[in-house]
Amino acid sequence: MNPDLALLQPYPFEKLAQLKSCVTPPAHLSHIALSVGEPKHPTPHIITEALLEHLHGFGQYPTTRGLDSLRESIASWICQRFNIKTTDISPHDHVLPVSGTREALFSFAQCIIDKTERGVVAMPNPFYQIYEGAALLAGAEPHFINCDESNNYLPDYDAVDESVWKRCQLLYICNPGNPSGAVHSNAQLRHLIKLAHRYNFVIAADECYSEIYPENGTKPSGLLQASAAMGNKNFARCVVFHSLSKRSNAPGLRSGFVAGDPSVINEYFRYRTYHGCTMPVPTQHASIAAWSDERHVEHNRALYQQKFTSVIDIVGDSMELNRPDAGFYLWAKTPIADDLFAQKLYEQQNITVLPGQYLSRDTEQGNPGKNHVRMALVAPVEECIDAANRIKQFIQSL
Repeated sequence: MNPDLALLQPYPFEKLAQLKSCVTPPAHLSHIALSVGEPKHPTPHIITEALLEHLHGFGQYPTTRGLDSLRESIASWICQRFNIKTTDISPHDHVLPVSGTREALFSFAQCIIDKTERGVVAMPNPFYQIYEGAALLAGAEPHFINCDESNNYLPDYDAVDESVWKRCQLLYICNPGNPSGAVHSNAQLRHLIKLAHRYNFVIAADECYSEIYPENGTKPSGLLQASAAMGNKNFARCVVFHSLSKRSNAPGLRSGFVAGDPSVINEYFRYRTYHGCTMPVPTQHASIAAWSDERHVEHNRALYQQKFTSVIDIVGDSMELNRPDAGFYLWAKTPIADDLFAQKLYEQQNITVLPGQYLSRDTEQGNPGKNHVRMALVAPVEECIDAANRIKQFIQSL
């Protein structure tokens, strides 16, 4: 067996299941799950109808690059969403479809990391655990950049020692962030691009939550957008990851894309011809329909903002929390230890939230996830309001 498998830590939800196994929730209260970031809004009809219309496509092998029309729809969406000239994005050179960004974020490190050196993969802390697993199984050393309240829950890149940057081969960023929803500014993204050029590493920007933001707020900036604006128009060392899971409430479709530096994309294409995670043709047609429509995305945003407003109005005076810049998580401080908070909340109110320390790693500066919980506002509005009232009642009982 690959000895690096022994380096993998239990997934957060394994730890959560163990935590909950010691207690029994009240039977008279229905369970409300705020732990998993799985969208519960209905999948738009334009997606399901396109899928059904092209079911005959299951009779053919999909190619690694996918349909020309799929890459063209993705390229068009990138340019429209991030204010990039259509002449700067080539559907053939800059874009690859992937079977959901989870597999892509993992496999990307296997392609990028030079195993002849003990390289570093830098990542935020708290983080999406796929980043760490990808680094370890690629033979690299994870380096965690803490995201705490003192830096508005964004990674403190200035705290990273130059020796780490010199060894860095890959930097994962999550923008908007999971779990905090914090958004990198254009200036911060430009700073990272300059660092990538100075120290010769690739930036993998996980932008899966970019389309969930307040309608009256600022759209989250993208890495390719910042790259083009600063004159790095070939997107050197910049690759972004997008998905239909959150944007279009289609987590089961397993559809996303990577885009950016054509030299990196070409090598990743070569890797993926062996990796084999090609997107079925019917899924590609459903994806074309999704990337070509914004009305369902606007409706989706409105539902999330309704939930944020309702929940914060109820629990805002009981917990320390802020409305996130984007995404669908509330990253809230807990009045007691986060794991104990999650366990007792489940035991007394039959609500599941995720302890922040399960999303983080201990560092010399501490564990930035401790005394926080992540609450995913993915349930229907009524359930989220019910959960908020129960959480407030629980806190008042402490």
